[in-house]
Amino acid sequence: MEYKQTLLMPKTEFPMRGNLPNKEPEMQADWESMRIYDKVQQRTEGRPMFVLHDGPPYANGDIHMGHALNKILKDFIVRYKSMNGFQAPYVPGWDTHGLPIETALTKKGKVDRKKMTVAEFRKKCEEYALVQVDNQREQFKRLGVRGDWDNPYVTLTHEYEAQQIKVFGEMAKKGYIYKGKKPVYWSPSSESALAEAEIEYHDKRSPSIYVAFDVTDGRGVLQGDEKYVIWTTTPWTIPANLAIALHHELNYVVVNVNNNKYIVAEGLLESLVKEFEWENYEITATYKGADLEHTKAKHPFYDRESQVILGDHVTLDAGTGCVHTAPGHGEDDYIIGQQYGLDVLCPVNDKGVFTEEAPMFEGLFYDEANKSITEKLDEVGALLKLTFMTHSYPHDWRTKKPVIFRATPQWFASIKDFREDLLKEIEEVTWLPKWGETRLYNMVRDRGDWCISRQRAWGVPIPIFYGEDGEPIINDETITHVSELFREHGSNIWFEWETADLLPDKFESEHSPNGVFTKEMDIMDVWFDSGSSHQAVLEERDDLVRPADVYLEGSDQYRGWFNSSLSTAVAVTGKSPYKQVISHGFTLDGKGKKMSKSLGNVIIPNKIMKQLGADILRLWVSSVDYQADVRVSDDILKQVAEVYRKIRNTFRFLLGNLNDFDPKSNTVAYNDLSELDQYMLIKLDDLVKDVKTGYDEYQFAHVYNKVHNFCTVELSSFYMDISKDTLYIQHADHLDRRRIQTVMHETLTTLVKLLSPILSHTTEEVWKHIPGVEEESVQLTDMPEVKNYDGVAKLKEKWDRFMDLRDDVLKALEEARNEKGIKKSLSAHVVVYADGEDFELLSSIGNLNKLFISSEATVAGSISDAPAGAKKYEAIAIEILQAEGETCERCWMVTKELGTNVNHPNLCPDCTDTIVNHYEG
Repeated sequence: MEYKQTLLMPKTEFPMRGNLPNKEPEMQADWESMRIYDKVQQRTEGRPMFVLHDGPPYANGDIHMGHALNKILKDFIVRYKSMNGFQAPYVPGWDTHGLPIETALTKKGKVDRKKMTVAEFRKKCEEYALVQVDNQREQFKRLGVRGDWDNPYVTLTHEYEAQQIKVFGEMAKKGYIYKGKKPVYWSPSSESALAEAEIEYHDKRSPSIYVAFDVTDGRGVLQGDEKYVIWTTTPWTIPANLAIALHHELNYVVVNVNNNKYIVAEGLLESLVKEFEWENYEITATYKGADLEHTKAKHPFYDRESQVILGDHVTLDAGTGCVHTAPGHGEDDYIIGQQYGLDVLCPVNDKGVFTEEAPMFEGLFYDEANKSITEKLDEVGALLKLTFMTHSYPHDWRTKKPVIFRATPQWFASIKDFREDLLKEIEEVTWLPKWGETRLYNMVRDRGDWCISRQRAWGVPIPIFYGEDGEPIINDETITHVSELFREHGSNIWFEWETADLLPDKFESEHSPNGVFTKEMDIMDVWFDSGSSHQAVLEERDDLVRPADVYLEGSDQYRGWFNSSLSTAVAVTGKSPYKQVISHGFTLDGKGKKMSKSLGNVIIPNKIMKQLGADILRLWVSSVDYQADVRVSDDILKQVAEVYRKIRNTFRFLLGNLNDFDPKSNTVAYNDLSELDQYMLIKLDDLVKDVKTGYDEYQFAHVYNKVHNFCTVELSSFYMDISKDTLYIQHADHLDRRRIQTVMHETLTTLVKLLSPILSHTTEEVWKHIPGVEEESVQLTDMPEVKNYDGVAKLKEKWDRFMDLRDDVLKALEEARNEKGIKKSLSAHVVVYADGEDFELLSSIGNLNKLFISSEATVAGSISDAPAGAKKYEAIAIEILQAEGETCERCWMVTKELGTNVNHPNLCPDCTDTIVNHYEG
């Protein structure tokens, strides 16, 4: 007889190699044809809703690692919730308006804007945006992200724009929308105003100048021959200077140096003495800032005076304590200028070029004018010092070029009118990480009004009409009408139709006695677009609800989408649009550096999926602490791929040993299992509890670590290893074998469900091979319930202790392999010495040799009985001897009882019994 043929070795068609790059697209095609998203929604209908609202990525270019991290994290949550008692729809979205699309069309020479009407150009922008949406949609689907991809929300659609108009109208109705001329971030490179969310900071080299302003009117306080000294890093704003600001409580001194009397803050004198290298100076007078209010000084090169005013924004952090004030070029300057009735002078045009309001410098680009203005100051004797400094400076996030503060007529949302409501709602939201609350709270507390107008073409028009007297007209009637028109025709009609055709029929206004109206031509800030999604998506769609349970985006969205969504929602509804906000960090390379093409360290998701597969990318996402910045590199992904291989091999081993198992007829009841088998199910139950807690708390690295450890420690290193003898050697229906298979079947189905949100493709593949499962997809099942078996405490305590003692036995076997030449553990006889409870525990366990995977195991006595050569450990002593006897040809056990049956002289008694009773005759 060929004994090898009697061994029940693992059999499965589940392959060892994942071949994910080829298999995953096939699987995704299957999901699409079976309409898996719809089936999940139908199965969970009637359950409590859980809505994760998708923050819309910008529709331009291929997806990057930040996109992959974001979308995969969202998919974990949605998949888990749909398997754990909720109906969890996922509606992906796209942000499709804004400058990058305009730039993409014009820069690449695709269109010549000068030969097009605004409406024609907008049509091209729409076509381009929709191509980008399709491109990104396919890439997101390739990540294995499940969602309503056939019905996403897109900010350029008619219904979205219609709802956005309603949000704007409601805010206007409450008095939150106004027009004013005030300084805003202005990008000369984009020729448009920018919101704070469109600003990023980079280092910039700037001139640093100290300038003297001669006093012209001392108001009876000063003698009139003094000079105020100001400091600035923007010489180009000197033509717009209208005042010098002091702090009312600070002391100011008059310093006589070489017959010049300079006025500076007393608290900065010491640093200024070093800066100017003054060797001999004398303080001739000291004044409170308040004493110098309304004194006047002459502008260095224009025939006008600069008023001395008081402001709380003046500090001793830097400079001279006398602050150059140009209300047209700074927020603090503007605010204080309003208090003193100063003009809002802004002699710079849309392109950043000086106008005729800056004589001598008209036609110069502002940055180039720094040199000319500094030379002029030097020529008139007003320049005290010029140096250069590198400092952090605001830049346009799209063009990466510096921005300026520039006063222009703009539309604003008055944040201050509902700031307290915003702060109160922030406190009602759950934040993960917790510091997110402080971050957004401080931003909202400190932010100014929101500039919502943009001087561009591609966006949602600001729905305001003007009467003949220039008065803005916006009311319920106009807003409702424009919203309905946009829902039917889209917003392009604003640029195609005559103004009269956009107004309600027979519309009249006191501001236009002749019935002539004009319309606003600015568009809304794109953050108003995406910030209206709570209305345009959550309220608009029947399959979603407001507020959403979760918003999850990158940490840059505290100043972006989290902020704009909160602002519009609280303004319109009084409530936050989200119950919880989760933020994630940025993706960096393996050395912690930002990815950039110039450094050549960019990791591209599509490339990873072609080489390794989406499931490796998904497993990586689950492995990182996503709330901080995360690192990714080829080496890191190789390590993740190795973990994937171990998990896959675990699945394969379990499947292979279930090939003859029918759960309906072969399952053994829990109470009929051995203690060890029960212990493994208890450990599995603990895993379910831990993993579900990890998912519930959005701690996916906890899920990853728990599952990985369970597969490598409890299963691979222990249970699967010690079970091989029973699984392979015993006959098919042996009770011990069916017990192990029962545990393995439960373990496999549990692991597959627990990992389904993360390894969505691999678990689907495994599911199709598991015997006895009825659902066509693991996605159409629920998470395992925690079983909470009765009386587990003592059993766990006993076997947890055994596992600790077994670790020492394995160490002793490893040492014996090196020292005594006992190459295989099956060649060993393990002799254990233990005291007290440990002795009783080891003595109570039958077939101890199988748990040590040795041919023989003996509990010989107390530790004091151990021979001198025994290995001493913390709680036990162990002696490893060579097992006596001969090796069984079938199971490889060493025994003295070989050949009890003459027909099978090379078999041990157990194998003889199995062959005689189950394979002969």
